[in-house]
Amino acid sequence: MSISTLLILVLIGLLAGFVSGLLGIGGGVVIVPLMMLIFGSSQLEAQGTSLAVLAVPVTFLAAYGYYTEGYLNWKYALAIAVTFVIGGYLGSKLAISIPKELLKKIFAIALIIVAIKMLFGK
Repeated sequence: MSISTLLILVLIGLLAGFVSGLLGIGGGVVIVPLMMLIFGSSQLEAQGTSLAVLAVPVTFLAAYGYYTEGYLNWKYALAIAVTFVIGGYLGSKLAISIPKELLKKIFAIALIIVAIKMLFGK
């Protein structure tokens, strides 16, 4: 794994953790689209890798299912998982400090942006 790939994975982990802590979303809304856009991962590899990030204990069996079919990148999942924890902590600190109505609007906008990109992107 190259340094640039590792740095991108670290940024994805931080962003996913931050957004997860801030809005309660992360894997499906942040990691999956970014893995597809940045690394050209297939939908299944991105989902499998995202699930592995959250594998213990919640999604372990689902991630294992992807793994047995060859749709999981463990190296990527590990790099993202380590930094996800830091981002999650920072995102949760911000979420606690901003008004609930603003948080609700940020969440809605994030979902709309991802939905539009998924509907009309490549």
